[in-house]
Order: sequence, then C-alpha cells, then structure tokens
Amino acid sequence: MAGRVLVTGSSSFTGPYITRALTEQGYEVFGLGHGQGSDDDAVTECAGNLLDPDSLRKVVDKARPEYVIHLAAITFVPHGDIAAMYLTNVVGTRNLLQVLAEAPEQPRKVVIASSANVYGNSREGLFPEETPFAPANDYAASKVAMEYMAAIWSAQLPIAFTRPFNYTGVGQAEKFLIPKIVTHFQQKKTEIELGNIDVVRDFSDVRFVASAYATLLERAEVGQVYNICSGIGYSLKALISRMNELAGYEIDVRVNPDFVRANEVKRLVGDNSKLLALDSSLKPIDIGDTLSWMFSAPPGS
Repeated sequence: MAGRVLVTGSSSFTGPYITRALTEQGYEVFGLGHGQGSDDDAVTECAGNLLDPDSLRKVVDKARPEYVIHLAAITFVPHGDIAAMYLTNVVGTRNLLQVLAEAPEQPRKVVIASSANVYGNSREGLFPEETPFAPANDYAASKVAMEYMAAIWSAQLPIAFTRPFNYTGVGQAEKFLIPKIVTHFQQKKTEIELGNIDVVRDFSDVRFVASAYATLLERAEVGQVYNICSGIGYSLKALISRMNELAGYEIDVRVNPDFVRANEVKRLVGDNSKLLALDSSLKPIDIGDTLSWMFSAPPGS
C-alpha cells in the first residue's frame, strides 16, 4: 500500500528510522522537521513550523500526502519551557489537523503519536490502551490535552493514535537515560550520577518502533489507539547490570537527589497485544541486543 507520506518530526531521533522504513517499503516520503533533515536522498525535506499555519499549508500543498505520521513534539519530560511544550504539543498539532482538513485532497490516514505517559501511576501490571488517563507531569498532561483536541477532528480526518512507551537506540540524545548510561561505559567512566534507579520502564528499540509505525500506517484502524512497547519492564538498576556485563567492569552508581523528580512515574510497562495482532511478523527487539548495538556504535553517532 505505497503512497505519499508526510512525516512530521522527520529530523528527530525517531524520524530518520521511520522515513527509512517507509522508503524501503516503496512510499514516497516528505519530511517536516527542524535541523539538517534526513540524510536519505529518497526523503523530500520541507521547511515548516507547527506554530505557523501558513508554512504548514505550503508543506501540505507540496506533499499532497495520502498518509501522515505526526511525530513532531517536545518529548523530554523535564523540558524547561512548559509553555512551549503545551504550544507545540497541543496548538501545533491542532494547526496541522486544521491544515490537513482544509486541503483539497485529504489524507487516507493520519497517525498521531501521543505517549504512554498519559497512563501515569494508575495501575499495576501491563497497561492496555483502555487504561484511564492519569497524567503525572506537564508532558503527559500536554499529550492528554492533545488527544482530546485531536478527537474533535475525527469527523473530518481519519485519525489513529499511538502511545509509545520508552524507546532508545543509536542517535538518541545523551540527555535521555539509556544513551547517558551507554556513553559513560563507552568512555570507561568509573561512576555515574542518576536519579531513582528503581523506576521500571518498558524500553523498546527504535528499529522496532519504526517497523511498528510502518505497520500501523497500513493496518491501524481509524479511531483506535495502539501502544508501541515491548511488554517487558526493566529497572534502571537492571540495565546498569546488563551494561556492566557488556563493558566488562562495574560502574559506581551514585543517586543524585537533584535528578529525582517528585512526580516520577514509578512503573510504566505496556500491553502490546493489540499492536502485535496487526502483524504476526512484528517482533520486539531484546533490550540486550539494543544495548549491545548502542555500545558498539561509534561515540557520538
């Protein structure tokens, strides 16, 4: 089911992995993102800004997308500019949806990335898509608001949502936990400062996430929500232990109280059965393989 796809956030950490997966499947990909854009010559990069509807209209007029994957957002939970977070994640998404709804040729499907952070600390066990919202921070609240806002456009646009849990891979910024940990081991540092190392997260490999989006573009049902996750929880303590084995030495972990957030979500592990039911060949990648891939990659890659 190849066609023309607009991927917002194409120059983000996730964007290049997704655009590569789509071009390999024969899609014509247009990217909307900040920075240098994709290194893939098969991706047409477009200049635009979610907070500038006129620039978005030019992008949509150029791309004439049959499909849209909307990744662009402020995704770093402790981001310092809360107003910018709400503006980008809520108002920016609304601007995009309005422009798409007004386009002469409307897309067949719009896949919007929300976040598993919307679930908060609301339950034990695996979090299915039916889990009630319980945002514990502004990032999560901005995604809840975005989902409610986007639902208003569901009568005009064929929208499906994703709720990705934590994921990582080569190229993710060091301000995120796993790249920070891996980089310390690559540099053979003897100690590392972290926050709460007992929190449990469902970490996926970005390559699995890219495959999931390609599957969802073809098979997601309009109006539905899909978790993107591995279904397995790991504490940071367990990940450190894995890295100790990979690197051949034990790093000294020091808990810095300044890194411990008062509104920290203690455990966030997802139910991926709805996603995997779409494609039996879609398989999460073991976290050990992900860590090994990142550890063996050239520093700074």
